[in-house]
Amino acid sequence: MQTKIHAGRFFEDFKLHELIQHATPRTITAGDCSLYIALTGARNPLHCSEPLAQALGYRTAPVDDLLAFHIAFGKTVPDISVNAVANLGYADVRFSQPVYVGDTLTTSSEVIGLKQNSSGKSGVVWVRSTTVNQQQQPVLSWVRWVMVHKKNLDTPAPETVIPELPEFVSTESLAIPTHFKLNSSLAKATGGQYWWEDYEVGECMRHPSGLTINESDHTMATHLYQNNARLHFDAHLMQSTPQGQCLVYGGVVISACRALSYEGLENAIAIVAINGGTHANPSYSGDTIYCMTKVLDKWSLPHPDLGALRLRMVGVKNMPPATLENIKTTQGYHPHVVLDLDYTVLIPRKGN
Repeated sequence: MQTKIHAGRFFEDFKLHELIQHATPRTITAGDCSLYIALTGARNPLHCSEPLAQALGYRTAPVDDLLAFHIAFGKTVPDISVNAVANLGYADVRFSQPVYVGDTLTTSSEVIGLKQNSSGKSGVVWVRSTTVNQQQQPVLSWVRWVMVHKKNLDTPAPETVIPELPEFVSTESLAIPTHFKLNSSLAKATGGQYWWEDYEVGECMRHPSGLTINESDHTMATHLYQNNARLHFDAHLMQSTPQGQCLVYGGVVISACRALSYEGLENAIAIVAINGGTHANPSYSGDTIYCMTKVLDKWSLPHPDLGALRLRMVGVKNMPPATLENIKTTQGYHPHVVLDLDYTVLIPRKGN
């Protein structure tokens, strides 16, 4: 019997170089931004204060970078990862230009790599996704790779193609806001006293606060992003799995860590790239997330008021980072490490 229900793609349904247009364009509203703050506690004043944003050269307060990313990412789930075993990683994430309330985001993905696993029951799919606004201007792009179940185990394995990906997004590829102009009101608005010159490569910041993930918060966040992966909100389904409960969407952990890292990075005004990321261990409702940040590199930029910091953000559950001796050993990640994210932020230089 034929059915009108679309059950999502399985590994054998993906074809190399195929372009997938994802459904449901999304117009960003002020309500989305307020709900994001309510769910994460994000405090970056650039996204909260229109007068500050305008003083810094923006036409108004831009949408939080990660809210835009999660909404764009959510568009891809029904076609890419609704039948996934696991989302394995991110790379080459580029934030091309600010997103504002009223912008409408549409996402497409190109299949750039395929590799069937030795078991023959699943395979890894690499896609490059691009999000554009209503004027067809790119605002976001990223690569991710996902392990996806096979439905028909007799389907022959495709030719193995593993794409080459950069270790990090180079400074030449960063989208630097030419409109940005440093204003003395920034330090008062952020409460931060440290600027690009004040950070040293290798220094580590153990941010003091923790955030407990509640069932209602993480499921509402997943719905806000229109991410329909059932393992995040179908508790009845998940009762029969080894986990026995819903998994927290990894983007919730990323946003929690970004919010927790505000102390010490108050003047990091924008994310311009995510160089790579791993969800090292699962998170569940009731877990308390802590965060620490290591400065991997710092770059001067062709802008008189801005520099860039390449950061390693590590999320830890149910233990303060100060008590964590080894993030990762030859046996793998510490069982309490839930996130290892390499990303790049813009941070103003000291004013003259």
